[in-house]
Amino acid sequence: MTVRSGLADVGEDVFGAAYERQFRAMVRFAYLTTGSAAAAEDIVQEAFVDLYRRRDAVTQPQRWLRRAVANRCTSWVRRRVLERRHAFAEPPPHAAPPGEDAAVRAALRRVRPRQRAALFLRFYLDLPEREIAEALGCRPGTVKTLIHRGLAALREQLDD
Repeated sequence: MTVRSGLADVGEDVFGAAYERQFRAMVRFAYLTTGSAAAAEDIVQEAFVDLYRRRDAVTQPQRWLRRAVANRCTSWVRRRVLERRHAFAEPPPHAAPPGEDAAVRAALRRVRPRQRAALFLRFYLDLPEREIAEALGCRPGTVKTLIHRGLAALREQLDD
């Protein structure tokens, strides 16, 4: 008999509880990476749908989910960059979640997406470098660099 730590043998209630625990944090992560509340919710919802479909094969759902959200955010940002290159007008400003400081939000928007993702995973979700590296698909040394440069960029933006 094999014991799995995934979601294969759990009921809808357990998956629903996992959804409740992780949804808000993943939306904030996606929002800080994309800058769009609507896109963040869509990205996270799609990731949860895929997680549910693959629950038989996923052994570490929380890690799988972080990686899936990070990958989708990267793809979304790349598409937006390409769209902006070909657009003539600036896109409208994105809606912000209530209670966020406007200066910090503006500074975070000017930080590169991977740096923003690393900062969020480290300081909001309090993940160790190893798990951040896994979520972003890079080495732990790269995570240290992303966080260092991201903090430097935030300091520079906030000092202005």
